[in-house]
Amino acid sequence: QVQLVESGGGLVQVGGSLRLSCAASGRTFSTYNMGWFRQAPGKEREFVAAISWSGGTTYYTDSVKGRFTISRDNAKNTVYLQMNSLKPEDTAVYYCAADSKVVSQSSWQYDYWGQGTQVTVSS
Repeated sequence: QVQLVESGGGLVQVGGSLRLSCAASGRTFSTYNMGWFRQAPGKEREFVAAISWSGGTTYYTDSVKGRFTISRDNAKNTVYLQMNSLKPEDTAVYYCAADSKVVSQSSWQYDYWGQGTQVTVSS
């Protein structure tokens, strides 16, 4: 199994940056595809970004392309989400997830989830 813990959230002004981290336990972390999702108040959970186990393939939802970057360091068992040019619409709880099957944009395909970290962007 893989256990995930997110960190790095907080309050930031419009146009600012945050770097989220997701620390994973488990010696097979490097074999998992990883994703970031978010859930804003009153809304459903939505896909943000995903990265393959090797780091060679990435996907982003259209609303964050050019602003967010997903990356991973398998030696540190950690996946990152660098968020730049933040907007109020980015305010949400951000979750990382692990998927052993496929690099996916669908939440139901992920096997493991962290508890989330709050990101608030003030205007």
